[in-house]
Amino acid sequence: MVSDEIMLKVENVSKVYKLGEIGGTTLRDELQRLGAKIRKKEDPTKKIGAKNYNKGEKFKALDNISFEVKKGERIGIIGHNGAGKSTLLKLISRVTGPTEGQIYLNGRVASMLEVGTGFHPELTGRENVYMNGAILGMTKKEIDAKMEDIIEFSEVRQFIDTPVKRYSSGMYVKLAFSVAAHLDSEIMIMDEVLAVGDMNFQNKCLTKMREVSEQDSKTILYVSHNMNTIRKLCNKVIVLDHGAIVFEGDVDEGIGIYMTSRFSNKSISADLSNRERLKIFTQQINLIHIEFLDVETPVYKRKEVIKFGIDWISLANVKSVRIRFFIRNQLGNTIATSFLDSTLNIRNNEKHYTVINLDTSNLSGDMYYLSVTLFVKDNNGNVIFLDSVLDAIGFKVVEDPSDEEYISSWNNDVWSNVHYQKAVLVEDRTE
Repeated sequence: MVSDEIMLKVENVSKVYKLGEIGGTTLRDELQRLGAKIRKKEDPTKKIGAKNYNKGEKFKALDNISFEVKKGERIGIIGHNGAGKSTLLKLISRVTGPTEGQIYLNGRVASMLEVGTGFHPELTGRENVYMNGAILGMTKKEIDAKMEDIIEFSEVRQFIDTPVKRYSSGMYVKLAFSVAAHLDSEIMIMDEVLAVGDMNFQNKCLTKMREVSEQDSKTILYVSHNMNTIRKLCNKVIVLDHGAIVFEGDVDEGIGIYMTSRFSNKSISADLSNRERLKIFTQQINLIHIEFLDVETPVYKRKEVIKFGIDWISLANVKSVRIRFFIRNQLGNTIATSFLDSTLNIRNNEKHYTVINLDTSNLSGDMYYLSVTLFVKDNNGNVIFLDSVLDAIGFKVVEDPSDEEYISSWNNDVWSNVHYQKAVLVEDRTE
């Protein structure tokens, strides 16, 4: 029996996937995989560079986890890529079921698990609001009473009667969040999708989530790699590691545990083929691998040039491909950015090994993560993302105490402090 004050109870839950077999993706993908399997062809849904698994090999995404969430709590769920965060949210949202254990919900759930989830592309924004409200059991009259607030908050009034298949990823997120925040649900589940929106809207969302939690006693489950937003919103965190809960409690203590484990790996290379991506990329390019060059450990002196190589493969003919890098600190704040000084013209099925020199003169002594994004711009100047990996690989910058140009304020959580780092293309080899 679950108390009225307990909104969510997860009891001895495990989730096991059988790798290399039918049953892990959408119906369309499964039919494609089944057809290829019958014809003894390679799996057409398999990502470039992804590992081959033996038939029936099992992967335990969640391992016997248990916790409770009380009414009005704002819980941050953090952990490295592959720790089980998204799997847990899908189980709670009833997208899939647990292999073992039970999940008890005491109220209606509104969730944002990925861009476009819960929206029908052929329906307009307004029609999708009605559909989502109906799924939550609301009447048309109840939805009408909230419609104006939803449209106003979403900032997409001009396009509310346009089919959402024509929305940008940012517009999707704005309307989806507004729907989740304003319709009558007792539990809100937010995955990393807020990262797609602009910074002002992200702050607006965080303020709204805190407001509905404090005023309406809504329960919030929030997954993010940005530790600053976790600190701003949450009053409790759960740290996941390889499918198990390693900490549950105070926000700062949990973030400290996560950061310690996050930077314990001193590897100079990282496999990117199976890393998580947001659903906003065209998949015309696949990032496969990244490595630091000419070093034994990823530790650099300030002003020292970081030399690294990226393996990637093109899946289409694309002109004027640009590469951008973000550097984030331990709190998940972007403190530096850089564009490659050259563009690339690529051909289908072309394998690339791109070597880049990246300046570090604007970085103070700290631990950092390097994110990689490949994109093009259309004729109207709009960005079209080809592939991107957030926090692809970590490195450390150490200070020389005699350096009088040391600037400690550059790690502050202010976007005006984002500095430009010079990146130079050394070579781009193709096969």
